[in-house]
Amino acid sequence: MMLEGRAVRLRAVEPADVEPMYRWENDPEVWRVSGTLAPFSRHVLMNFVEQQRYDLYRTQQLRLIIENREGTAVGTLDLFELDPRNRRAGVGILIYERSQRGRGYATDALEVLERYARETLGLHQLWCDVAAENEASLHLFERAGFVRTGCKRDWTLTPEGYRDLLTLQLIMD
Repeated sequence: MMLEGRAVRLRAVEPADVEPMYRWENDPEVWRVSGTLAPFSRHVLMNFVEQQRYDLYRTQQLRLIIENREGTAVGTLDLFELDPRNRRAGVGILIYERSQRGRGYATDALEVLERYARETLGLHQLWCDVAAENEASLHLFERAGFVRTGCKRDWTLTPEGYRDLLTLQLIMD
């Protein structure tokens, strides 16, 4: 199965991806949605890339690079907390450059991921947590068929105060 959609291709991380991931992972704006509290070193990211060669069921996570049709890396898509017994995994997605957003890359990447998760991994559901004020992400996931199933009240402390975190699920079979 090719992990390819109409607008994007999902591929494994490569050592050359350490530099863009270093920039993306160390951007405080990304930290607001990823829950990151400290910078990542290149060494840590190189070790992460090395770990990606192991079996998904061993590491319980998978990072894929989102490339546009021209072969430019525009972001990442993560499966995490893979639970083979209950056939579910969490999903996280990032289209880094604002200029690359709104082009359908995230929507297409989620469609490709859903097909891969259902047909190849045999998963029953995907889930994600999204900040209640992150309207763009909520719209993206809901358009992809995810349904709001819960709210963690005052879950995340931000400079503006506590914020709610919404859980969305996609049941696939």
